[in-house]
Parts: sequence; C-alpha cells; structure tokens
Amino acid sequence: MARNTDKIRGRWGLVTGASSGIGADFCRLLAEEGMHLVLVARREDRLKALADELRTHGVVTRIIALDLARPDAAAELKRRTDEAGLEIDLLVNNAGFGLYGPDLEIPWEREHEMLELDIVAVVDLTKRYARDMVRRGRGWIIQVASVGAYQASPTYAAYSAAKAFVLSYGEALAYELRGTGVSVTVLSPGVTRTEFLEVSGQAPAFYHRLTMMDPRAVTKAGLDAVLRGRPSVIPGLVNKIAAFSLRFMPRRWQAVTAHLTMKPD
Repeated sequence: MARNTDKIRGRWGLVTGASSGIGADFCRLLAEEGMHLVLVARREDRLKALADELRTHGVVTRIIALDLARPDAAAELKRRTDEAGLEIDLLVNNAGFGLYGPDLEIPWEREHEMLELDIVAVVDLTKRYARDMVRRGRGWIIQVASVGAYQASPTYAAYSAAKAFVLSYGEALAYELRGTGVSVTVLSPGVTRTEFLEVSGQAPAFYHRLTMMDPRAVTKAGLDAVLRGRPSVIPGLVNKIAAFSLRFMPRRWQAVTAHLTMKPD
C-alpha cells in the first residue's frame, strides 16, 4: 500500500460499528497492519467471531458490546478502555445507520435513535479520545460520513443532514488540530456492499447496483487518507465526480437529483 503503516503497528485502535460492513472491514485491515483493536458494537456474538478471526494476524483484541445510542454510552466506553490501561491512538467513528422514507412517516423514536448514534455519539467519543491524543502528541481519527453529506436527500432527509454535520464537524476539527500530531479525516463513501439498505428499509435501486463498492476499497481509502493527513476523502471515481459536480448545480436541483437516484426501479 502507498502509505506508511509502521506508525500504527503495535498501537491500539478502536472501531465502532465493528460487527459488520465497513466497521468489520476496518478491523480486518488494521489487524493486517499489526494494530491491536477494541471492537465496539451491540451484537456480541458477531464481535466474538470477528475477534477470533483477527487474532490470526497476531494482534490483541478486546470486545465491548455496547449500544452507543445510549446517552451514557460514550462515557462508559471511555471508562472501560481507561480501566484496561489502553491508549487509543486511532478512533474510527463508524457506528451509524440510515432510515429511508418520507420524513414525516418515520417514527420519531427511531429517528431520534439514529441522530443520537450518527451525531451525538460521534462528537462525544471524539472529544473524549482526541483530548488524550493531543496530550500525547499523536493520533488518528476517521469520521465515517457519506457522499449523501454533500446534498439534501429527500427520503433520507435526516440521515443526509446528520452526515452533513459529520462532514462539517470533521473537516473543522482537522483544521483546529493542525500541528498537534493528531490527524482527522472524514470518509464519505457512496453505496457500499453492507447491511445499510436492509437496515434503512430501502430496496436497491439501479443507481445502487451501478455504483456499489466493496467495503475493503472504502476502508483502504480512509486509512490511506488519515495517515497522509487529508481532511476528507470520497472513495470511488463515480462518487468523486458526483460530489464535485454538485458545485455547479443549484441547490434545489440537487434535491431533485438525489430523489431521482434513490427511487426504486
């Protein structure tokens, strides 16, 4: 790989949403690079199976089954890693989900859970772990957003807005932490071969099938970017072109375009 991964070898990383999809693939990639890992997600059985797989790379793994949508979850997670004496040098804020459909028809309880996980937990965990990184003078943070962060997306209204927050927050934090030894990168993938569509409640559309990426390609782009100190990255040529072209389109047309591409066949 065209990057220096020696700097993370033997250090500790923490990946949220580690039980499947992009999170699980981040764990595999980091383990291959020799990084010890804390795996965080709700599904303990999946975490145990993944931890067993990762140990074949000679790394140490810890699993923490935790629902990060809970208001006290970030504090509990930080307490548990501190009590274990773990210095977290790389944080991957990947946990999250989307909800598909007209916003007024989505139950508030479920949408509130999504916002707690996609926004509040991201900021809470970032602040708790980034302070330690700055004090040590080293660290890497990957904030997983979405290419949907670049435009308003009808039928994904709150999810797209949440990821726009993650994009703006992450890029601003990357600027604030210049010179501290801590690198922050916002990773904004497009459609990826994960459980996202199933969880969100949407059947794959033509656009999804056309642009679907493998999670390994997404995670490689994110790790490469954060080690190079890039504030943001969009994996995939089609996704890059789509996000760039929005700069030349009136905002009301952006919403129309997003809606058309998300419509089922």
